[in-house]
Amino acid sequence: MALDLKNQTTLITGASSGIGREFAREFAARGSRLILVARRLDRLDELGQELRAKHGTEVATIQLDLARPNAADELARAVADRRLTVTSLINNAGFGTFGPFHQDDPALLREELALDVSTLVGITRAFIEQLRAGNGVLINIASMAAYQGNPNMAVYGAAKAFVLSFTEGLWYESRSTGLKVIAVSPGATRTEFFDVVGTIDAAGGARLQTPRAVVDTAIAALGRRNPPPSIAVGRGNRAFLGLAKLLSRRRLTLAIGRLTAPKKNSA
Repeated sequence: MALDLKNQTTLITGASSGIGREFAREFAARGSRLILVARRLDRLDELGQELRAKHGTEVATIQLDLARPNAADELARAVADRRLTVTSLINNAGFGTFGPFHQDDPALLREELALDVSTLVGITRAFIEQLRAGNGVLINIASMAAYQGNPNMAVYGAAKAFVLSFTEGLWYESRSTGLKVIAVSPGATRTEFFDVVGTIDAAGGARLQTPRAVVDTAIAALGRRNPPPSIAVGRGNRAFLGLAKLLSRRRLTLAIGRLTAPKKNSA
């Protein structure tokens, strides 16, 4: 069953690059109007121009640092000021930190938790009643890091575990509505994530996926008659989750720790 996005107005956070940008292109191609949100307005405007020219899409752009306190409230006001109704939502914005927790910058950790958890919840709450009133989609980007402890990325993994659990709860609550809810868990993906983290060591040696693979996985899952509450991107990652169920939490965390240990030759 093809995913019909005509007559939808989709808000996408972190839309200026990577997975968010690829979702914007896909949703525009499927007929959705767009509200694109990120810090870099020049990139948003450039993407908006591309999508208007290619698909005739209505695109609104909002410049906002979503890691700021009360960012969700600011975004809700900005959308209301434009007299827009959000019928679909993709919470994609997020970033990670890498290294031993005791060496992490406390201010950066606060921003990480604000963006990855607090703002995501705030934005979802701001628009959930509009979403439940229609037949759109709610996609929250989790991570393969959500499924186990993550040495050297302890806060990021915990934040994504929250996103996964939160989204699966909303999936159940939304079953009696027309809203489709799913958490999508990419593995290491070829985006600016590693530029922000500062090292490719955070990939744990994994082959990098493409943003296109993430979007294709989400679209295929949402097109099912009964979409699942969550899905991992890639057969290898789904196989890993099956294997992980056979291991104790101790063994699994030890294995992840060895994979993500900072390399001596890292920059």
